[in-house]
Amino acid sequence: MAVGNWNELFPTKWSFAIFIAYMALFINQGIMVTASQSSNYSYSYNTVTVVLLTEAAKLIASSLLYFKDHNFLTFCKEMKIHVKVLVLYMVPAILYCLYNNLAFVNLAAFDPTTYFLLLQLRVVVTGIVFQIVFKKQLSKRQWLSLLILTIGCIVKQLSTTEKVAPTAETASEAKSFWSHILSLHFGLLMVQVLSSCLAGVYNEKLLKDTGAEVPIMLQNIFMYIDSILCNGVYLASRGELLSAFTSAALLEIGKPAVVVIILNNAAVGIVTSLFLRNLNSILKTFASALELMFTAVLSWVIFGIPVGWWTVLAIFLVSFATWMYSQNPVVNRGRLDEVEKDHDSEGEERRLIDRSPSKV
Repeated sequence: MAVGNWNELFPTKWSFAIFIAYMALFINQGIMVTASQSSNYSYSYNTVTVVLLTEAAKLIASSLLYFKDHNFLTFCKEMKIHVKVLVLYMVPAILYCLYNNLAFVNLAAFDPTTYFLLLQLRVVVTGIVFQIVFKKQLSKRQWLSLLILTIGCIVKQLSTTEKVAPTAETASEAKSFWSHILSLHFGLLMVQVLSSCLAGVYNEKLLKDTGAEVPIMLQNIFMYIDSILCNGVYLASRGELLSAFTSAALLEIGKPAVVVIILNNAAVGIVTSLFLRNLNSILKTFASALELMFTAVLSWVIFGIPVGWWTVLAIFLVSFATWMYSQNPVVNRGRLDEVEKDHDSEGEERRLIDRSPSKV
């Protein structure tokens, strides 16, 4: 890869480290969650409790990182100045909440293979949403790399069926694919895909454009306050909020393996915000696809889950798509360069004032 392409792909000195950290944390999360499953693929702990505590951990981590460089008075002033950004973060918070809850509805309506195959449309949908929100047109080469990436993700999902012997049930599932496409639930699945893509791209918009002047950890605080409110209201409306914090649920959460899952997922949230601030939503889809491939290989090494020819083909397609994209990556800095330039100018003015002789 040429130096110019590398600098466009990873524009800041921390970009590549953030890219690797993002993949590593997600791979680690997948492996740890798999390891925490019982023999019948269920969980001994309350997953609702884990989700809520993870959001709380993200809020605590963001607050600690913010207050490391700012005091409480500054926090109150910035909250007052940037209250609009706090309100706007309710949009991705609601969209993520919608995505998570539609997942349960759609998994009940679709067989797993159809569900995960159709979910791969989010790669292309992310490109469409990105163009609309940021008013940037992707090149033909960029679109081709996204399409190949989508095919690679679909092929990876097909690898889950190669280990299953054909049965009347699986044959029925195959025949029902097109009936699913024409059903109401297909519309709900498209809403789920769109909510995921729009949440990620809109989050990037807030980080780089609308809230470019706001410290990133303060933006994270806004996001997780809104997220906790959304999830709390939803669970309360279903009467599930109190059940998430029973003594039995909390006892299971106290196990080291579950605590590590919560902490790792909290780190994922922080790194994702850094990813969207320093990189972009398009590259994030490639990182997610590469993470799937690495997870497949590591699952084979750790758990003995076989890697078949479908997975090998998927790894090749995803790798080729990533290489193609790296030759002509999307560059999207939003207003960050403008804001950083203003900060540098203000800093230079202060230094000149400090150096000037005082009048007697």
